[in-house]
Amino acid sequence: MDPDRTLAALGNDYNPDILRSAYQPHSAQEFSDMLDIPIATCYRRIEELSEAGLLTLHDRVLSDEHRRTNVYRREIDEINVRFDDDELVLNVTERPEVKNKLDDVWRRIAQDN
Repeated sequence: MDPDRTLAALGNDYNPDILRSAYQPHSAQEFSDMLDIPIATCYRRIEELSEAGLLTLHDRVLSDEHRRTNVYRREIDEINVRFDDDELVLNVTERPEVKNKLDDVWRRIAQDN
């Protein structure tokens, strides 16, 4: 993970909000609706966060309109930023696979009800 790119991505409008909401998978439209972000901006922010390694394409699900929709989820739980002299240091805690699987089970249960 490139520290400069990561820090730049975290500093852009809406990106921290998207990351906070991405503890479970959501589509761009869901992020847009939940966070009141224009949809075009939401797509750009998702791309930026994905390129920075902070968000990942989780799955392609069937939408209510019966179309395949990409859903995204963060793969990190924590980012610590530290400045050592003239160096930027990031410590990233990734989400454990067990946590991802548990979130998937809860999402499927919620969709079935």
